[in-house]
Amino acid sequence: MYSILNQINTPEDLRGLDRKSLQRLAEELRQYIIESVCRTGGHLSSNLGTIELTIALHYVFNTPYDRIVWDVGHQTYAHKILTGRREAMQGLRKKGGISGFPKRSESEYDAFGTAHSSTSIGAALGMAVAAKLEGIQRRAVAVIGDGAMTGGMAFEALNNAGATDANLLVVLNDNEMSISKNVGALDNYLARILSGGLYSAARRAGEKVLRAVPPMLELAKRAEEHVKGMVTPGTLFEEFGFNYIGPIDGHDLEALLSTLSNVKKLQGPQFLHVVTKKGKGYSLAEEDPILYHGVGKFDSKCGISAAASKKATYTEIFGKWLCDTAEQDERLIGITPAMREGSGMVAFSERFPSRYFDVGIAEQHALTFAAGLACEGLKPVVAIYSTFLQRAYDQLIHDIAIQNLPVVFAIDRAGLVGADGPTHAGSFDLSYLRCIPNLTVMAASNENELRNMLHTAFMMDSPVAVRYPRGAGPGTEIEAEMKSIEIGRGMLLRSGKKVALLAFGSMVEPARQAAVELDGTVANMRFVKPLDEKLVLELARSHELLVTVEENAVMGGAGSAVAECLASHGFAVPLLQLGLPDHYIDQGEPSGLLSDCLLDAAGIAFSVRERLASLTRVVYSGLSGGL
Repeated sequence: MYSILNQINTPEDLRGLDRKSLQRLAEELRQYIIESVCRTGGHLSSNLGTIELTIALHYVFNTPYDRIVWDVGHQTYAHKILTGRREAMQGLRKKGGISGFPKRSESEYDAFGTAHSSTSIGAALGMAVAAKLEGIQRRAVAVIGDGAMTGGMAFEALNNAGATDANLLVVLNDNEMSISKNVGALDNYLARILSGGLYSAARRAGEKVLRAVPPMLELAKRAEEHVKGMVTPGTLFEEFGFNYIGPIDGHDLEALLSTLSNVKKLQGPQFLHVVTKKGKGYSLAEEDPILYHGVGKFDSKCGISAAASKKATYTEIFGKWLCDTAEQDERLIGITPAMREGSGMVAFSERFPSRYFDVGIAEQHALTFAAGLACEGLKPVVAIYSTFLQRAYDQLIHDIAIQNLPVVFAIDRAGLVGADGPTHAGSFDLSYLRCIPNLTVMAASNENELRNMLHTAFMMDSPVAVRYPRGAGPGTEIEAEMKSIEIGRGMLLRSGKKVALLAFGSMVEPARQAAVELDGTVANMRFVKPLDEKLVLELARSHELLVTVEENAVMGGAGSAVAECLASHGFAVPLLQLGLPDHYIDQGEPSGLLSDCLLDAAGIAFSVRERLASLTRVVYSGLSGGL
């Protein structure tokens, strides 16, 4: 079935093929990706759109010596297969398997890790400048697409790159038709002309002749830009200092090979515009590329079936709250940095289109935009993943918190996220949020509590972060009426002896289960900031050991807040802080990863028993020493 693909273990094997075989290879590669992803889940439609481009890049450039940086990195399955990881695709995004994104430690062909977006041009520019400084004729290519061009970092890098003479090639994978219309034979022909040696030589010769007459040189440049602008959409990129080429059909291998071969010979910053179709070659994904963007396991012949009845996810709870609150308060504005589906905002965007804003993959702008809205009396709600909020930390502090503006942050994917791995895990938000003045930080432990926390946050006149994990909660029934929660007040869930477990957010339920075995006390702390210090001190007075449990890095997290509280009040009660360890947690099933971190009920109970045993040994040792 895969007569040609099975021969390709490295790009060197690929470059040994004659051009006539490449179209067949593309067909086999497309089918292989469909069959592979239907068994493992992963990103499908974006990868089906980059197959011919991937083949052409590895065929023309001498990888891994030449560097290719993919952005966003979830469009690299064809790249992984052609670079020796064909068989490893069966373990894609699984524990111990290969990542769904480029990963430098995984392969020498993965020049740069790009699980977050809009970084490729800056990274590739760094590589191009390094090659120039070292006197090496190495090419650096940034392949940017699938929305990544909407990020501000991409334009910052373009601005910097255009001012250099580094040999950088930026390939825009335009797969949403957002910049240009469909391209055809004429456009491909123009691209070949603009990238060819004759055109480049004529351009250089003309500049040399006209340089003696500066006004004529300027006139010629303006005329060239005007002509290019009439037939191509590249004027913007020319203004950045790039030589713009395209657009070309990203599924026409001959056009890609010819154009890339020409571009490879050119010096300085080059910009190649390639138009592709998400889901190319798989009709179901072509018809609904969003549905097939990120998928679980499915039948490749039948497609993705309707989801079976299940518990509502936290994301869905947020989406329902957003619509309910928008109906009651016209000041509510919903903002997302290009994560409408993932953040549960589809219904809101359809019901309240004038109050819905997708700002693109531009987290920094999303927050400053929200700040501006809040200044004018509106109530913005920013739906954002924990790992993406990291990218807008300065805006969170400078534009929102310092000015004490009433912006609500609905922080999804807090804690471990499973198959997407460490780049997408929300491991640090409690640590980086709790140190910011004016900011209230809540962590929801169940569905109803999330709804009430969001309601409470929206009623406040200051910035508030509400944190919740990926997936479904414990199945708590949602009350019809939303209730406000007293700020900074936790609640006691179970009274026990010796040990008090102070649990935050997603760790409340496993802590409750562990407490039954330990006959311990359990508190749902609810607030990381302000911390319920009264409850902490009461538990410290009545128990031999306090245990904090959080799905966040132990260092600087909620447990650290409890430690600071105890120290400031002079309490020396033993404290055990449980949370994510000081290393990145790799991909895998979330339940298994939590178990590995001893953050399931059994792990919590085990850790507590171990600490109690060590305390007993210390007491016994002290008594023995005194006799």
